Amino acid sequence: MLQPRRAIYPGNDVFRAPESILEEFYSYPEKEGLFIGHLITRRDVPVNISVRGFRRHLAILAQTGAGKSYAAGVLLEELLKKGATVVVLDPHADYVFLSRKKDGSKFSNRISVFRTPESTGRYNESQIGRINSYEVKFSDLSIDEIARVCGISERWTNIIGAIQRAIEELGKSYNLDDLMRTLEERGDPDSLRALNYVRRLSKIKVFGTATTDIEKLLRPKHISVVDLSGLDDRVSDYIAFRILSGIYEKAETQSYKYPVFVFIEEAHRFIPNKENTLSKGIIKRIAAEGRKFGVFLVLITQRPYKVDPDALSQCNSQIIMRMTNPEDQRAVKNSSERMSESLLNDLPGLNVGEAVIVGEVTRAPVMVKIRQRETEEGGADIDVVEKLREALEEAEEEEKFRDEALRKEVENIRGIVDMG
Repeated sequence: MLQPRRAIYPGNDVFRAPESILEEFYSYPEKEGLFIGHLITRRDVPVNISVRGFRRHLAILAQTGAGKSYAAGVLLEELLKKGATVVVLDPHADYVFLSRKKDGSKFSNRISVFRTPESTGRYNESQIGRINSYEVKFSDLSIDEIARVCGISERWTNIIGAIQRAIEELGKSYNLDDLMRTLEERGDPDSLRALNYVRRLSKIKVFGTATTDIEKLLRPKHISVVDLSGLDDRVSDYIAFRILSGIYEKAETQSYKYPVFVFIEEAHRFIPNKENTLSKGIIKRIAAEGRKFGVFLVLITQRPYKVDPDALSQCNSQIIMRMTNPEDQRAVKNSSERMSESLLNDLPGLNVGEAVIVGEVTRAPVMVKIRQRETEEGGADIDVVEKLREALEEAEEEEKFRDEALRKEVENIRGIVDMG
């Protein structure tokens, strides 16, 4: 099916397109299609986007509350059905309930949640189910990795050399405290300067007795949700860096033979426009080269203008939902050649759950109502009305209890006076 090269002539008859023609045009065969939703203006026409389009990366962009995480959940359900290997970096615990349906029954046993041992998390294990531990043995870090995490420039060879000598003195197995103590005991100027940088690692609460193998996160037909809720930004950044570096290395060396889809929620936190983060380099590398090795990004953010424009422009497909901020709209327009002025003008008028889809995942720009999710959504906004009702009931109970206690106290005083 081909798109028309020109508009129809004035005065010609216009007919309502049959459902079958629209579905053929806007959808892909079941083998490669992901059922994302229906045409906004024709709810009888399903829209299946192409999984092949993910090879050029995807961005899901929307202002807060427009439904971007919900849409990402729909894609995760569809990718799992296709047998995909998916890793989700989840700063707000939006995806920790993916393994179960809305009614509480099981959706899939092939979804795992990972969390650092010291993470408080937004939900506890009784709510989520089994939580896998993600940790790193400190002595498994290379010198380069220690320097990078500590912010030590590669030009500062004396400081790096001091750390190298301390590690050689410690042997094969040691922890962060051992390294700091050794640097302090050595006492020379370079060791003491190195100690000032190494102390920064004490804030990263991810170091344990063993390193979680990246292969535990990479399995066919499996989603690994890395729950970063409750963690300091620096810790989340390090975990993202560590996991993404491990994924890229496995793919580059062909140690893992299947494609890996990486969903990065709150992408502006990990790959900001102006600031540098530890994970920014590896994300940009995946954006530029990952498709050659089968690593595909899905960047999710409510602040497109805060995301590094080079990385965003590498996302050749975009799912764009309601967006009213002019700076965000400009960032979207600058990152996509397929985003016309008319489509951009439609963004503020979209309802919750409606999206414009452009790029490699679709034959032509299409406006879609995202389908209902099968799985339970995590991280949703609280029901303010319900919570206020509960607060009112609790306050009224407290008042009743206080009034009853006061009544009994008065009766006791009266009894004592009468006895007197």
